[in-house]
Amino acid sequence: MHLYQRFHHAGGARGLREGRSEALTPRAITAYLDRYIVGQRDAKRAVAIALRNRIRRLELPEDVAREIAPKNILMVGPTGVGKTEIARRLSQLVSAPFIKVEATKYTEVGYVGRDVESMIRDLVERSVQMVKQRKIEEVREEAASRAREKILDVLIPPVRVQEKVSDFMHLFTGQQTAKEERLPAEEEEKAEKQRL
Repeated sequence: MHLYQRFHHAGGARGLREGRSEALTPRAITAYLDRYIVGQRDAKRAVAIALRNRIRRLELPEDVAREIAPKNILMVGPTGVGKTEIARRLSQLVSAPFIKVEATKYTEVGYVGRDVESMIRDLVERSVQMVKQRKIEEVREEAASRAREKILDVLIPPVRVQEKVSDFMHLFTGQQTAKEERLPAEEEEKAEKQRL
């Protein structure tokens, strides 16, 4: 199990707040990035240290963490050297939302075009999508099982017990007692559903 899987089994970004970040050392982060990005040794090392510092800040008591301002990273370089890929891989590692923004499309507030606030909106939308996807994955197996059961109930209806004469008389007096009960033979039917 590599670092990405270990971290996600430990709770993803939620695991950071719960102190499960011992696997995310700068060396481990750099080794993870080395698997996907060729070269850029200094850049990978710098972002690994910055990520580890951010994680350590999350693990501090709240009053101390407020005093330490998080630092951001600005990566500058020519096209195609791996800046975006490093950021994308780091976001995957810590289950953080990631959007790539083409800054030339944005204008100042009040002019025609997209403003800077839409970047934040896009990032929030992406994070909501991530949470939805995670929740869907959590209930997928149970939902599929329930859907299968409903389909089989329609295809193989439950067997009704023959009503007794007294129960039949209750139908005419207004008291309905028609119930579906499971018979021993119906247990075989249930086993047949499971087989299907």
